[in-house]
Amino acid sequence: MNKPTPVVVLDASALLASAFGEPGADQVRAEISGALISTANWSEFVQKVLQNGINTQGMRAELEGAGLRIVPVTVQQAETAAGLWPTTRPLGLSLADRLCLALALAQPSRVFTTDRVWTQLPALPALEVVCIRPAQVLHQDTA
Repeated sequence: MNKPTPVVVLDASALLASAFGEPGADQVRAEISGALISTANWSEFVQKVLQNGINTQGMRAELEGAGLRIVPVTVQQAETAAGLWPTTRPLGLSLADRLCLALALAQPSRVFTTDRVWTQLPALPALEVVCIRPAQVLHQDTA
């Protein structure tokens, strides 16, 4: 039986790298069509863009037009994120980081981030973490 194709999930940091043309931007841009980002991570992205003085008018429509799917956080994902707290607390992962992971854990996924601290996460089932700085796969489920 074939494994399902993993869904691409973006952390806010990965989308920010794409928006600002930072290292790894091309890798993220290649995955935008069909990629998911949670509403919590979308909020973090918009906040950082606004902090940089950039007008966000039309930005959501442009990214959604390119195939990005902004999805609401579910109750199950909220509970999963809460359950990740003991494991991720020593690494300093934020609630938005944990919600990103929870979205990714809801189905076989590849999650893109710039946060190198994610390299210290224990392997999570059916989840591949890709740090775009440097471009490398951090964890990959081998089952």
